[in-house]
Amino acid sequence: QVQLVESGGGLVQAGGSLRLSCAASGRTFSSYAMGWFRQAPGKEREFVAAIRWSRGTTYYADSVKGRYTISRDNAKKTVYLQMNSLKPEDTAVYYCAAGRTVVVVTAKDEYDYWGQGTQVTVSS
Repeated sequence: QVQLVESGGGLVQAGGSLRLSCAASGRTFSSYAMGWFRQAPGKEREFVAAIRWSRGTTYYADSVKGRYTISRDNAKKTVYLQMNSLKPEDTAVYYCAAGRTVVVVTAKDEYDYWGQGTQVTVSS
């Protein structure tokens, strides 16, 4: 059983930064893809960023490219999402996800495990 625990959310002013963490436990993740998704009130959950654990290949949504950075720490089994130059439209609950056989990293249905989410609020 895989468990994902997010942390690091909070309230920040526009232009500020936050770093989210996703601590994974339960098995080895060398073949997994790890993703970050977000969901704003009244909207669909959308892809933000992903990383393939073994090779470290990263992927980003156009809306966050150049502002967000996804990374992983193998020893800590933790994935990070560094968010810079935050905008009010980045406000959402951010979810960490893990999938063993993810082909299309932007597709939330391909992920097997999800964290509980962490709130990010960006004030203008």
